[in-house]
Amino acid sequence: MGDLDKAGGNAGSDYEGPDRIIRTDYSEIMQKNYIDYAMSVIIARALPDVRDGLKPVQRRVLYDMHELGTKYDKPYRKSARIVGDTMGKYHPHGDSSIYDSLVVMAQGFKKGQVLVDGHGNFGSIEGDGAAAMRYTEARLMKITQEVFLADLDKDVIDFVPNFDETEKEPSVLPVRIPNILVNGSEGIAVGMATSIPPHNLGEVIDAAIAYIRDNGISDDDLLEKLHGPDFPTGGIIVNKDDLKKIYASGTGKIRVRGKTVIEKVKGGREQIVVTEIPYTMIGSGIGKFLNDVASLAESRAITDITDISNQSSKEGIRIVIELRKGADADQIRNILYKKTKLEDTFGVNMLVVADGRPETMSLRKVFEAFTDFRFELANRKYRNLLAKDIEKKEIEEGLIEACDVIDLIIEILRGSRDQQMAKNCLIYGKTEGIHFKTKKSQKAASQLRFTERQAQAILDMRLVKLIGLEVAALIKQHEETMARIARYQHLLSDYDAMSEDIVGELMEIRNEFARPRRTLLENAGEIVIEEKKIAEEEVAFAMDRFGYVRTLDAGIYEKNKEALEAESVYAFRIMNTDRVCIFTDTGKMHSVKVLDIPQKKLRDKGVPIDNLSNFSTKDENIVWICPFTQVVGSRIFFATEKGYVKVTPGGEFDTQNRTVAATKLQKDDKVVFAAPAETMETAVLITEGGYILKFALSEASELKKGAVGVRGIKLNEGDCVKRAYLLGGGGEFSVEHNGKKLSLNRMKVAKRGGKGLKK
Repeated sequence: MGDLDKAGGNAGSDYEGPDRIIRTDYSEIMQKNYIDYAMSVIIARALPDVRDGLKPVQRRVLYDMHELGTKYDKPYRKSARIVGDTMGKYHPHGDSSIYDSLVVMAQGFKKGQVLVDGHGNFGSIEGDGAAAMRYTEARLMKITQEVFLADLDKDVIDFVPNFDETEKEPSVLPVRIPNILVNGSEGIAVGMATSIPPHNLGEVIDAAIAYIRDNGISDDDLLEKLHGPDFPTGGIIVNKDDLKKIYASGTGKIRVRGKTVIEKVKGGREQIVVTEIPYTMIGSGIGKFLNDVASLAESRAITDITDISNQSSKEGIRIVIELRKGADADQIRNILYKKTKLEDTFGVNMLVVADGRPETMSLRKVFEAFTDFRFELANRKYRNLLAKDIEKKEIEEGLIEACDVIDLIIEILRGSRDQQMAKNCLIYGKTEGIHFKTKKSQKAASQLRFTERQAQAILDMRLVKLIGLEVAALIKQHEETMARIARYQHLLSDYDAMSEDIVGELMEIRNEFARPRRTLLENAGEIVIEEKKIAEEEVAFAMDRFGYVRTLDAGIYEKNKEALEAESVYAFRIMNTDRVCIFTDTGKMHSVKVLDIPQKKLRDKGVPIDNLSNFSTKDENIVWICPFTQVVGSRIFFATEKGYVKVTPGGEFDTQNRTVAATKLQKDDKVVFAAPAETMETAVLITEGGYILKFALSEASELKKGAVGVRGIKLNEGDCVKRAYLLGGGGEFSVEHNGKKLSLNRMKVAKRGGKGLKK
């Protein structure tokens, strides 16, 4: 046992030969490894960096395209080549994630500013996927090349080793705009998620300029520049006043509506045309919206829709909802806003990676982070350019001075044995070993004091540079170099000057790449739907043996009553304002509004009952179906397989819930019978084993729906109640029993809880 064991606790070490076995608590290992995994997903996969607004996979794809030379003015390259190169060099996490990222950056309906120019099928706004990467091609957009990647060669950002340390990749791209706002971002990490809406490039730049010029700008003034999100799908943000609070906290909910117009068509009819959709409806949401509208029409929640069609094309969205003549188009539009995704919520959570850790940022913090990053890039850029121009200035001054003593330099070169001897003479004035024509030349050579860079430039200089025009050009070039040095030194020493330089770059980007806002901003109240008063009328309900239900006109029902009752398991008249109650063997009561049941013609097929209610044909069997008014106005008698009975007041079921527990059951028990007991006098229970018991209904206790009930019949082991009946009001009531006709009226009344007679 090692020293760690002697110290106490769970930690310790044993030695078996050369191997060391570390003993530790398994939960500690799991906790540490899970935290490491979570942080890896958060930082290296799912969340964008606040500085360039990109996730690692996006950054790597753009950098690889830059390295491959897929510039906006060059031919397209196969997507498969880009994906393979990115995966092999920088992102070893599978080709699908890389290609998906490439596709999204090329989709104008998802990104506020498209970063990749895709050629081929890159998917559609309706959710169609992109073609396989072997078919599509891509190259960088102009804005990506000039705004995201232009300064990579100026040593303004740090490069880090790739996953196998064979390549270098940028830790962040030198992006010149607040891309985290322009393109937004969505991602799910471990225990957290980010959801940042896209914004208008011009407005973002205006707000950035305002913040750079005045770091103390108020939130109100900032929102005067950046009005709110600008979704590429357009639409209308209807809670404009909430934006200030959302941007102050970095979290909140934005309500977005699709844009619609009401068009007049032939015959005096109108149609609602959806021309822009909420950003959240992109993809499968459009198909779901069409299905939802169709369902509203089919269920008669909206009775005036005659047809819906998707006429969208490359020119834009166009979903046409045709209405009946005289329909209230505004009211129907409000219902669509209320009951479909035509109005939806975009959840904002401005979670980003800042300084290597996740942080939810306010709008002000985002601009602060961008400004710090932009100044860091500018400082590094101008320091590097200054260093290069100072070096250039040194060489230029040496060459200009050399032109003045060019005859002496030629004499030194001709009299030297090798290049090093000539170089030493130019730098240190060493004349030993050099053959001069005159003592005067030797004395002049001994006074030369060029720098090493200057000396090398002189030695490398071509004779053509001695032409008069070339010398004049050299002097002019030197003047330009001196002007740049002065400018760089001024920028690096004056914060205001650097600010205006950055502002100038932002304005150039704005002038070239900004576009008009697409999303409207307004304050709209909650949609209020004026429910039309439904004309109360009697209809007929019918359910066939397959569980398909429908309602029929009451007159049609009366004319075809015998045929309908013969082919239906349940058929009865009911008011259209009532509900249909479904009692099942599991002790539940499901209810469905009559208005939700489609009204059909005589020979039309209905719809499955489990499509309209919580009833499940797989798990339950129907015991009794009746109008809701029949339930609440009566007392309901229940009988179960295990012989328990009770009577429950109908008022117990007076609830708006779609499903309630009608009675409590013991384990493995089932309801076999339920019926109104208001005018009934006796109850009859018949068992599987052939026992029959008739008892006064008054002996069945009146109990609430949450009670099990009392024993109705004493069962032999393995026996169970199969059928039950209620009798009352006189008259003959006979049933088939063991192949014989049995009159229940003539049976003697016994005590509840007895064993009954075997017939």
